[in-house]
Amino acid sequence: MITKGVKQLCAEAEAVIETMTVAEVMKVKDDPNVELIDIRDVRELWRDGAIPGAWHVPRGMLEFWVDPESPYAKERFQSGKKFIIFCAGGLRSALAGLAVHQMGLAPVAHMRGGFGEWKAAGGPVETVEQK
Repeated sequence: MITKGVKQLCAEAEAVIETMTVAEVMKVKDDPNVELIDIRDVRELWRDGAIPGAWHVPRGMLEFWVDPESPYAKERFQSGKKFIIFCAGGLRSALAGLAVHQMGLAPVAHMRGGFGEWKAAGGPVETVEQK
């Protein structure tokens, strides 16, 4: 029997990391010191589209790309920029944000409501072609 559910884990994550609303993210999305990180599965991008300029980082690779000692490390994560992580609805991004925060990545935030709320709020969306 599990002792904590996803909702409790996400609430605990949001108590530690910065949680931004879609409106707040829309205000900073073009800031050169901000990096939007889309952790959705690539099939979600193909189906639903993506936020223009967001960097797709598969959720399963996030910690490996962040860790400079990993063979999969991405220099981009060493930029000192603010990383705002989002997923479809804001649950995976809360957990992912906490994980990279615990690794020492800073500053990091997650977008409450995710891509679904972004799209509903009229945020720009681009089509992602299947490769």
